[in-house]
Amino acid sequence: MAKTYSISAQAILAGGLAGIVGFSSSFVIVMHGLQSAGASPAEATSGIMALSITMGLGGIILSLLSRMPISVAWSTPGAALLTTTGFIEGGFAGAVGAFMISSILLFIAGIFRPLGRAVSAIPAPLANAMLAGILLHLCLAPVHAVAENPFIGLLIVLVWALTAWINRLLAVPAALVSVVLVMAFTNGDGLFHTIELVATPTLVLPVFSMSALLSVAFPLFIVTMASQNIPGVAVLAANGFKPEPGPLFTVTGALSLLSNPFGGHAVNLAAITAAMCAGPDAHADRERRYWAGVTSGLMYILFGIFAGAATSVIGISPPIYIEAVAGLALIGAFSTALFAALSDIKFREAAAITFLVSASGLTIFGAGSAFWGLIAGGFMLLLRYKGRAA
Repeated sequence: MAKTYSISAQAILAGGLAGIVGFSSSFVIVMHGLQSAGASPAEATSGIMALSITMGLGGIILSLLSRMPISVAWSTPGAALLTTTGFIEGGFAGAVGAFMISSILLFIAGIFRPLGRAVSAIPAPLANAMLAGILLHLCLAPVHAVAENPFIGLLIVLVWALTAWINRLLAVPAALVSVVLVMAFTNGDGLFHTIELVATPTLVLPVFSMSALLSVAFPLFIVTMASQNIPGVAVLAANGFKPEPGPLFTVTGALSLLSNPFGGHAVNLAAITAAMCAGPDAHADRERRYWAGVTSGLMYILFGIFAGAATSVIGISPPIYIEAVAGLALIGAFSTALFAALSDIKFREAAAITFLVSASGLTIFGAGSAFWGLIAGGFMLLLRYKGRAA
């Protein structure tokens, strides 16, 4: 049997954790975004289900076909955008119409080859610097958790540290189990009351309007490409993988379009959880890490089927504790990316600027800080080359 087909328990563990963290750490944002766009609780739950299943299918199919750990996620910045959009003409049906236009644009972006070439041309130090900037916020989450609740925050960190001392691979799962146990003890029976296990799909017929096109469709397309798809390819590149970006964008655009009538807004390449699947913690052998992408996809499908239960349980769990576990899981990826970004003195200044801007949380014209970090670092690099040429 070929080496790349060998199943890896370590990669499966990393992918399962990435699926859990990817869903639970941003679930609240996505749910709130859909409801802000006018979705009823049933429509929002249906949207969560549609997004989870389509992004799970995307991760499984793309990882198996490419033999790379391709991680697909919902557009978290897109959901955050929805929370600030305000009234949408046509209500949630108008929002769904805008979602569909955005998905078509995402599909077309994958066919437009110059975009793929531009993404592939990103220098490795800048890609690593952007990755480090993306990860910084989550890597600080354990500190914020301790500040918010010293007892629970320190418990999570201590469980992680002590388990890592015994077995590094079990450290993050042990920290996650500690969060679940704490929630079970602190919430008692309320944690498992009124749980609807299986979600019910709800079809929403789209309504199209120019105002929704301008206020939702175009900004959603821009923020999904700039803050998720482009960084997602860069994260893979930073870990030694060189997929052709165009087909990935096209597939995720098609999957987005599939989820739209059931309330989903957009799926795209993952950025943060991609580091968990593509990094060395998934497996020392890069060729076996694709199992992490497959496993995370399976986890997303399970979460989609049981979205009703997930909305009940995770919805009442403080996101900061889930984010703390994610931050602990990404410390290794963060340190590796930062070292790679700053190792080459020729790129160091541009990489530092990319890192700082990417970590800033800056949003201009609907594009997130990761996109502007690359622009700032690339501009500095261009000035340096022009200066040497002169």
